[in-house]
Amino acid sequence: MPMTTRLPISRRGRTALLLALPLLLAALLPAGPARAQENAQEKLIPIFDAHLHYNWEPKPYYALDEVLALLRRNAITGILATSRPNDGTRALHEAKPDGITVVPFIRPYRVRADIGSWFSDPVLFDLVQAEYKRGYYRGIGEFHLTGEAARGETVRKVVDFAVAHDLYLHAHADDAALEILYAHNPKARIIWAHTGFGLPPARVAELLTRYPNLWAELSYRGGITSGGQLTPDWRALFTRFPDRFLLGSDTWVNERWASYSETMAGYRAWLAQLPPEVAAKIAHRNAEGLFALK
Repeated sequence: MPMTTRLPISRRGRTALLLALPLLLAALLPAGPARAQENAQEKLIPIFDAHLHYNWEPKPYYALDEVLALLRRNAITGILATSRPNDGTRALHEAKPDGITVVPFIRPYRVRADIGSWFSDPVLFDLVQAEYKRGYYRGIGEFHLTGEAARGETVRKVVDFAVAHDLYLHAHADDAALEILYAHNPKARIIWAHTGFGLPPARVAELLTRYPNLWAELSYRGGITSGGQLTPDWRALFTRFPDRFLLGSDTWVNERWASYSETMAGYRAWLAQLPPEVAAKIAHRNAEGLFALK
């Protein structure tokens, strides 16, 4: 039977071993729930939500602390915030949440009925001008337009006001209305909500080529994936125009808040199929670049 030699340990060595023991045990034991959640969040690609509504009309609405907690759980680092009326946007801006940049936009709506009439109502242009005086807004929208409705005088004034004050426009518009907005003022900078919903990718590419100050936001956009995989047309669009796409949740009703995590998980599933640099641009860097954020 072999003899075992016991090496002497100095007092200093024993002290060091005792101090190190808790760290060794912590490394061997499973992480607690809080740390496990932090680890999971650290692995998520950050997302800038470039289409978020915190509507206060109609009620009920999610409490502000619930909204911010939901954003943090989903690794949201910034939001393009709008609301109906603008009280919800102001609440988000004034909260100055840690780790989440709030980029407020003016919405030309007081109640839901304004969606169908704002473009011909001069009172709502007055609302835009009054709200702008608060001094912190970066854009106007989201507003809804279809076809010839975009030719209205109120719309033209809004477009010119945005250009004059270095504001973005956030337009829920069909392609005909979009082109009319640029006809009003070719210097307009437009974030295109939903990117035409089901508009053919070839037409999307045509518009992105024609208008260099157009960015395409992808909430509710159909056809991006099929069977969980990026379609060839959309993969080609993303690689051809990597600097022109943004992600958004469009939390226009409480059901969209309830499914917020699923929406973000869906984005991350197809972002993972793109080259990392392209995925990072679409997820957050493009929005950060637009608003000159860190």
